[in-house]
Amino acid sequence: MKLLDRILDLLFPPKCPFCGRVMDTAGICPNCEKELPWTDDAQGLREGPGGLRCAAPLWYEDLAREGILRFKFQGASAAAEPLGELIARCAAERFSGAFDTVTWVPVSRRRLRKRGYDQARLLAEAACRLWDTKPVRLLNKTVDNPAQSGLTEAAARRANVLGVYEPCPGADIAGKRVLLIDDICTTGATLTECVRVLKDAGAAEVVCAAVALTRKQPEKHAKERR
Repeated sequence: MKLLDRILDLLFPPKCPFCGRVMDTAGICPNCEKELPWTDDAQGLREGPGGLRCAAPLWYEDLAREGILRFKFQGASAAAEPLGELIARCAAERFSGAFDTVTWVPVSRRRLRKRGYDQARLLAEAACRLWDTKPVRLLNKTVDNPAQSGLTEAAARRANVLGVYEPCPGADIAGKRVLLIDDICTTGATLTECVRVLKDAGAAEVVCAAVALTRKQPEKHAKERR
């Protein structure tokens, strides 16, 4: 470990991203490893319109939800390392050999100024460090649309993200097989729109990975909400 890393660990010791317990190295504490809502092999892959395929190691509930919310909204950016490692392991298991480029779902400039960091970019960078590579920015978010978390209907979520992303000028997308990283997959509307933009720009394949998935509502509840 470099001297600077040692000093930083003394000043800002790594903590479990889910319970805040101080750790010797970045990671998840044994208690949270046991208590986290892990997805299983059959349920940890969300598929949807437009060829969406998104893998995630956790359900977005309980400890996982609390940890992701701290990471995303409460300045706990250091949690990107262990969360990114979870994504890397999940993507390697689900999509080994299926991608040659890694990118992320970007936030708007306004959101970046307010939050101070782009959480999906941090996750992508952390995942790529384990693979000894770096993510490539392929998308820009051109509209500061309302947060998806404030919308409950799937149709409203799809409409909210329509046309808000575009390829980065000069981005090398044509023919690439892309792994697209985000923090949470709820209805999949945001990821579906980003997949569409990347494929329209010439990507050969796009697969997605997130820290957590929300559970799908039972069909009868979905009908009641319509």
